[in-house]
This record gives sequence, C-alpha cells and structure tokens, in this order.
Amino acid sequence: MARPITLGVGNMPSNRLALTNRVYLSPTIYNFLLEALPPHASSPPLISVGNHVYIAESNPDVPQDKIALNGLQRRFAQLSLANKVDVLPFVPPKNYALAALELNVDLLAKKSSGGKPREIDTDRLASDFLMNFEGQVFEVGQVLAMDFEGTKLELTVSSVNQMNLDGGGGDNVVGQFLSPTILTFGKVQGSNLVTLMGEKVAGGSGGANTIFLSDFDFEKLGIGGLDAEFNQIFRRAFASRIWPAHVIKQMGINHVRGMLLFGPPGCGKTLIARQIGKVLNAREPKIVNGPEILNKYVGGSEEKVRELFAEAEKEQLEMGDQSMLHIVILDEMDAICKQRGSNRSDSGVSDSVVNQLLSKIDGVDSLNNILLIGMTNRKDMIDDALLRPGRLEVHVEIGLPDHKGRLQILGIHTKSMKENNRISNEVIDKLDEISEKTKNFSGAEIEGLIKAATSYALTRCVDVKDLSKAPDEKKLIVQYDDFQRALDDVQPKFGSKTQELKALYRNGFVPYGESFDLLMGNLDRLVDQVRTSDKTPLMSVLLQGPESSGKTAVAAKVAAESGFPFVRMISADDMIGYSEMSKCQEIHKVFLDSYKSPLSLIFIDDIERIIDYVAIGPRFSNVVLQTLLVLLKKVPPDQGRRLLVIGTTSCPHLLQDLGLVQAFGVNLSTSLLEEPMQIAEVLRVAAHMTEHEAEGIARSIAQPIGIKTLLMVAEMAKQGSESGSVDVSVFLDCLHTVGY
Repeated sequence: MARPITLGVGNMPSNRLALTNRVYLSPTIYNFLLEALPPHASSPPLISVGNHVYIAESNPDVPQDKIALNGLQRRFAQLSLANKVDVLPFVPPKNYALAALELNVDLLAKKSSGGKPREIDTDRLASDFLMNFEGQVFEVGQVLAMDFEGTKLELTVSSVNQMNLDGGGGDNVVGQFLSPTILTFGKVQGSNLVTLMGEKVAGGSGGANTIFLSDFDFEKLGIGGLDAEFNQIFRRAFASRIWPAHVIKQMGINHVRGMLLFGPPGCGKTLIARQIGKVLNAREPKIVNGPEILNKYVGGSEEKVRELFAEAEKEQLEMGDQSMLHIVILDEMDAICKQRGSNRSDSGVSDSVVNQLLSKIDGVDSLNNILLIGMTNRKDMIDDALLRPGRLEVHVEIGLPDHKGRLQILGIHTKSMKENNRISNEVIDKLDEISEKTKNFSGAEIEGLIKAATSYALTRCVDVKDLSKAPDEKKLIVQYDDFQRALDDVQPKFGSKTQELKALYRNGFVPYGESFDLLMGNLDRLVDQVRTSDKTPLMSVLLQGPESSGKTAVAAKVAAESGFPFVRMISADDMIGYSEMSKCQEIHKVFLDSYKSPLSLIFIDDIERIIDYVAIGPRFSNVVLQTLLVLLKKVPPDQGRRLLVIGTTSCPHLLQDLGLVQAFGVNLSTSLLEEPMQIAEVLRVAAHMTEHEAEGIARSIAQPIGIKTLLMVAEMAKQGSESGSVDVSVFLDCLHTVGY
C-alpha cells in the first residue's frame, strides 16, 4: 500500500467545480497517486481524504501542497482551511457497490421567495445525477450541491443500501453509486421550497403506495353486509391514492377529498367511518360530532373547523404529494351543514361553518392530502354546494343489509360464542333461517336481537328465587328457542307491523262467496306481480265500497300476509290533532322509508278522513290532497325497489272529483252481503251459529247488510241467552236497533 500524502486543505479554484462533489489536486500529486493505484482500479480514480472517499481530478490552479475541497465537503469532514489531511489512493472492496441510494432534495439557497414551491421532475433529476455523479462514493448524512436545469439544489444522502452478493450482512452506511443503483428522492423534513414529481420519488417509485395495511380484514373489524358499499368507496375514494403522484398528475385529476355516508340509523355509517382509519396507512382520524363544532362566541365555530385541517395544511407544505393522508370524520353533519339561508334564527353561524368547510376542501389553496367523511340520516338537509364534485362528491348509501349481509352480521356477533362453545349447534345450523326472519333489520337491530337472545340464556341459568346462588356457567348456552323469543322482543324500525294489522280482522275472515274469492284472487295476483315483476316498481290499488263492507279488514289481511319486509299503515287516527303540514310530513316520511326496502307495502285507510273531507264548510285539505296525488305516482327512485300502495274509501264518487281515484292504477270493489247463503255462511263461521239459526236469520234479512254490521248484531243478540243460541226475533230486534 502507498504511503499517505499529507496536504493542506484549500479552496476550490472556481465556483463551478464546487458543484461536481469532486476533490482537486495539482497535476504532480494527482499523477503520483494515479501511479500508486493497481491496474484494475476504476477510472477516474478514487482517493480517501481522511475518513471519506471522493473522485479526484487534477487542476493546474491547485497548489502542489494543497487539496481543494468545497464548503459542503469541508463541513461534512469537519475540516477548516487551516487543517492538514492524509490522502491515499482508494480501491473499492467487494460488495461496495450500492443497490439503492435515497437523497433528500432542497434548494441550495434557503430563502423562500413566497411563491409556489419549485417543481422537480425526479426522472430528469435522476438522469442528470447519474451523468454527473456516477462512480462517486456516498455516505449517509453527506451533503452535495448540484446544478439542475438552472436551479442550485442541495442533496443530502438519506439512506444507502449496498449490494450483497454473498448473502451476508453489508455496511449500509457508505457505498459507490453506479448505473444499476436504484435512485430515489425525498423531501427535506420541514422544507416547503420544492415539490417532487415523477417515478423516482421515495415511497412511490413506480409501484403501489402502501395506503392500505397489508393484513386488514373487514370481518375482523366487525363490519358485515357492506361489501358493495366498500367496493364503491374503494373505487371512488382510494383507487387514485394507490398510484404514484406523477401518474395521477399525468391523468389530469385530483384525489377525492370528501365522501358522504347516508342512510337509515343503525346501518353502519359511523362504524364504517371509524374502522376505515384502522385499515389505512394514514394519520390518526379526527372524529368530531357536528354539534361539537358550534361555539357561542363569534368566529369560534369557524376556528374549530380550521383546527381540523391545520395539521394537514402544515404537512402538505412540508411534504407536498408525499404527505400522508389526513382523515376528518364529521358525524351528524346535518346539524351544522344545513342549506345556507334556511335558518333565520342562528345569526348565520351555520352558513359561516359551511363556507369555512367549502374553502378548506376546495378553496383557492385546497388540500390534496385530506379525506373528509361526512355522515347523516338526512342527506336532503345538506347544503348543495357541499355535495358537488370536488367536495363531498362520493355519496354512498348505507342501507339495510340483504340476506347475505345479515348472515355476515350474525356470524360476526356470534363468533365469540362459537369459539367458546356458548351457542348450540342448532343455532349455527339455522343462522341462514334466522337471517331470513330478520328482513329489514339494520345491523344495530341484529346486534340487539343477539343481545336479547343472550339475555334469555343468561336468565335461564340463574335461580331467580335465590339470587345468592352462583350461576351455573356450564349450562350457559344460547339455544335456538332463545332467538325465537328474541324475535318477538326486537322489532325492526322498518319492519312489518303485523300485530297492528291483525287487530283489524281479529273476528276472523270468512270467504263468503264467489265475489269475495274473485276480489282476494285479484289482490293476491297484484301482490305477486309487485314481488316478482321487474317492470312493476309501483302498483297502487283502491278498494272502494260501502261502509261496513270489510274494506279495511281485506286490505289489512293482504298487507299482513304479503310477506313484504316493510309494511306501514297510514290512518286518520294516528294523525289526530296534526296540522296540515305535520300530516304531509308524516305521510312523506312513510313513503321515504318505504323506498329504503326492496319490497314495501303502504296501506292508506279511509282516505277521505286523511284529507279531512266533509260535506259542508272547508271541504278538504288541499295540501294533504296534493301530497297524496304526488306520492301515489312517484316510482321508488332506486333500481330494484318495489312499492305496493293499497287505499280504501267509502265515497269514491266524491274522491273522483278530486282526482284521487284516477291516481290509483287499479280500482277494486267490496260489496254488501245480499244473498241469504252469503249471510248464513258468515253467521255460521264468524258468529259460531248453528246452520239452522244462520239460515233462519239469513231468510229474515230483506236488504243488503255490511259484514261488520252483521257480526256486531249477532253479538248483541247473543247477550242474555243462557244457551248462547240466537233467536231470530231477537236478532231482528237488534237489527232494528242499529237502524236496519
């Protein structure tokens, strides 16, 4: 090995040479060191200066006793112009080549001009860097200067990775940069002077960004029945964030900055928003309820909105497109983002909050590293400006789960019971059957059903008479019967109110003749049409007939036995004391709820009572009438949703003039009992009379009679009879009493 040469530290002969990261020697010293190198040494030659290695060149302007180093080299080696240093030829050892080199980029002149950051194309920068610095040796922490397309850059070695040809560990602190070395660039932390674009940006070199954690599983997070919704959220909000920033810029698009999750309560909106943060490689989500933003002080609410985005603004200034994603989750968004100008009593606070949100999401200095997730049950109340593309542009309805989704949710909430043998095999085998019985249950209601079933199992293992006894843990197993009983405890908000409907025909149902069979056959056919036909999203049927002819009972029985998951009745007795506007809102809400279920049936009883129809004075409520006329013709807005509306009236001739009869697609009639055989059949089956009694009374009735009136008079005639039989003369007296 050659003996070291001791030289003094000198300045560069010119500023241009300071941008090469090379050291310069006098021709005499340079040639002397060149002769000391072995024949296979690399060219240009490498020399060690103290503990650091550089490429050396000769320059006649360098004194013979000096070695020229630029200011960055002297600072890194901790040398001053008064120091002397030992210089030796350097031959790279085996495995000295770098497999990867990462450099942090900043401007050499740190003074900010106040304008936009300088955009650096990392692909062109990598090409220039290879041309100017190939063969040089770099260490972690080393700083060098470079002239790139007229801009002076300061490059700091962030990390190096040596090639390992032998399979052993390498020194990942220093190595030689060669053409096969993978070169990437990052930003200096805290600097906002440059913005990096292209494939060579650290963390995004042509491959996929790691925005999603590799081991996430939605079912492990307790989310079920929302596969389609997650696919939509991923496609619209996250697909673009997987690609490198330069590709998205080439496409000429921006990332989605906001999404709105809406739908009925209990279907998983808040759960999705909270769990999204757990599957993303992003900053910890900021979760805030809408009312928490409101502040009694002027400007306080707007200040809270700005605080939500402060960290994202700071990081985007420092990191640019390499900034991590910041998620802001805003629950109960309708509380603060109502239509501007709709509320005159809040001093404009809501309007100011909306304006502040708009400026942060898509203002002049809009952020590209944020995702605002809003949640609401009332999408119709949100200001339109927030819902346009560029703001909360992704609208995802989180609706009621289908059969498959309910099965997933049941599996999630019974998983712990299965693992600990706290649930019977019968329940596990019949989860599909339970899912079928929970039509129109939300996710929260299914969880409530399982809690109710568990409560029966817990109570069964406790001695109520002696609570001091310890519960028998071995017997604590949830049985299928527990779920059967729990189904009576937990009723879905959007479910069928079958008990209310069955009360309308509690006295029984009598097929009294051909006319009745024809009516029921037509109604069953219409129910099947709505259930099976894709071309019948809306069907409306008007049952018209005289008082006491059984219209309400017929409609209630059809509704209860339709098997539709959503069945609602609109009746006048539910809206006693309501104003016109309250009635309209109640009717509208029932129709809106029906649109959320795949199969719905609405039963409107006594339409003339609902529209406040009277023969004298103010004849009817035009506001309620117009509401019904509009809703009866409104097809469910979502594909695959079907609605059957059944109405009843006793005065169709009056409703004809109002246009209500014409608003229904089908008109069917119920009639009074006219033939003696019809009357006898009703009395025999519903009033439990003997055949002789029924026929005698039927022959005595000379005019048509309503089935409700007939049954009421039969009960009156039974009173006072010890045997329970009905005398014909007593029956006729009772019939005369009620006006016949």
